[in-house]
Amino acid sequence: MIKITFPDGSVREYEQGVTGLQIAESISPALARDVLACGVNGETVELNRPINADSTVQLYKWEDDEGKHAFWHTSAHLLAEALQELYPGIQFGFGPAVENGFFYDVLLKDGEAIKEGDFPKIEDKMRELASKKEPVVRKEVSKADALKEFAADGQTYKCEHIEQDLEDGSITTYTQGAFTDLCKGPHLLNTGLIKAIKLTSVAGAFWRGDATREQMQRLYGITFPKKKMLDEYLAMMEEAKKRDHRKIGKEMELFMFSERVGKGLPIWLPKGTELRLRMQDMLRKIQSRYGYKEVITPHIGSKNLYVTSGHYAHYGKDSFQPIHTPEEGEEYMLKPMNCPHHCEVFAWKPRSYRDLPLRIAEFGTVYRYEQSGELHGLTRVRSFTQDDAHIFCRPDQVKNEFLRVMDIIHTVFSIFHFDNFEAQISLRDPNDREKYIGSDEVWEKGEQAIIEACKEKGLKAKIEYGEAAFYGPKLDFMVKDAIGRRWQLGTIQIDYNLPERFKLEYTDEDNTKKTPVMIHRAPFGSMERFCAVLIEHTAGHFPLWLTPDQVAILPISEKYNDYAARVARELDAVGVRATIDSRNEKIGRKVRDNELKRIPYMVIVGEKEQADGTVSVRKQGSEERGVMTIAEFAGKVNAEVAELLKATDVRPE
Repeated sequence: MIKITFPDGSVREYEQGVTGLQIAESISPALARDVLACGVNGETVELNRPINADSTVQLYKWEDDEGKHAFWHTSAHLLAEALQELYPGIQFGFGPAVENGFFYDVLLKDGEAIKEGDFPKIEDKMRELASKKEPVVRKEVSKADALKEFAADGQTYKCEHIEQDLEDGSITTYTQGAFTDLCKGPHLLNTGLIKAIKLTSVAGAFWRGDATREQMQRLYGITFPKKKMLDEYLAMMEEAKKRDHRKIGKEMELFMFSERVGKGLPIWLPKGTELRLRMQDMLRKIQSRYGYKEVITPHIGSKNLYVTSGHYAHYGKDSFQPIHTPEEGEEYMLKPMNCPHHCEVFAWKPRSYRDLPLRIAEFGTVYRYEQSGELHGLTRVRSFTQDDAHIFCRPDQVKNEFLRVMDIIHTVFSIFHFDNFEAQISLRDPNDREKYIGSDEVWEKGEQAIIEACKEKGLKAKIEYGEAAFYGPKLDFMVKDAIGRRWQLGTIQIDYNLPERFKLEYTDEDNTKKTPVMIHRAPFGSMERFCAVLIEHTAGHFPLWLTPDQVAILPISEKYNDYAARVARELDAVGVRATIDSRNEKIGRKVRDNELKRIPYMVIVGEKEQADGTVSVRKQGSEERGVMTIAEFAGKVNAEVAELLKATDVRPE
């Protein structure tokens, strides 16, 4: 007999070799019908995998990310199986599950291509195969046998993957029907649960992300266990199109891109710049109360700086290539990270334990070479500004500083009404420690500090192994927007390694030299990504304190343009941002057009308003009007802004 411990701490005994499905059946028939995958000691596996020792077990349903992942992973294989039947000679690349669905990279023979018009026949074939309830069979194979099998099928890319990436003794395949794929899993037990299928798009993708290699086609899709779920998802996607930050950003004249300037390099227009600066000022106000000092560092740095930090070794492929100067052997790089510069700020003069914690902040612009096919509006760019800060502290100060940063992030989320968020503790991959720098001891200290801070705050955080930064563990915050999509925004990272690499030190109370601990934090993450998410979350209806134009002044006719200008001047004098629509258009047209611009208030002025020194006020999305004096209306707007910004008056304990 073996002991199985469940997430609630309860323990049951089962015979050795019991499977996740059998455990679910022992609890209830309903659970056995709904369960999709099984977590065994933190690893997600199939429901028919035997459990041979005492273990901690979690049963995953559709509501769990792990359940969806297994469902969509099997769906990716189902797509490949359908393509194999429809397109003989097709070559397969990689086909993983992703956050919303799955994709598969493929290359058709003789220059053929899959178009969106082909989606219905592919979906029909997937449904046909799914209805057969084909079992998904896992098999462990040797490297030689795997190469032999995939070479016999003519799968060039699979063979390259086996030769270059996989080690003998660690290779598994999964087979359903006539399709076999290299895969670590996990998968569903059979394809029968896949009921609703939709291919969503097709795009180009270089093999291994290398622009010098063959360009394959990447087919994206999503599946569900019920048609109703697919219908709801498609409705959400239609709403997402309306909220697309690229569309709204253009309509509101917030930002632009220019091919002549370069791909993935956003240009902030005046209204967008005002919005972004207000966000920065808001965060400056908060973090100044928490003792942060702001710096400005160059947009480039010596290549040696990033070699010392380790960023060149770990991010060199994702950076712009080094800049060679006329001086022989001198190389610079566009700044991929702010932290090495901040390490130099710490090191520029001697530090005492009395100086710590030292909190250095910067709205620092950094540069990463994203593949052109992965660029997307403001969410994936090559130039972005991080609301970066680095805290240098003593080991005994780490947890308290971490808690203070959590308070700042919670404040930022509350100001922007991101009320639905969750946290993820990202730790090392215990099976692949070579990709991280630093000793086991310092990693264990950092990981424990994050776990304790979350417990102290009562924050339920999911632990993910293998998601840590190369230099330390981190806590990431994922927010759900108004239509339920999840975005990763704020982050806090503990780093015992960079201070050692830069030989940073301070004089401790006993007059010995000690190495500080470094905490990286960014509540917004990047200004570009945060603005994109905020646009889509609000559909462009920004909070009144933030929106570029708070008031649109609409004169009934050209005769009242002078009075409209007077209203604008009086509002401006007390800090209310107003724009005048002085076009020679009917008032109904002006109202409709300014509704589309998402301006919170419209004030209509005509003969009566001019005579009385008043404005007729109409709130965005409302037919109701009220008449006020200019001063009363300005007071109303400013009072509303003050109420919204109360959250920024936070004071650290």
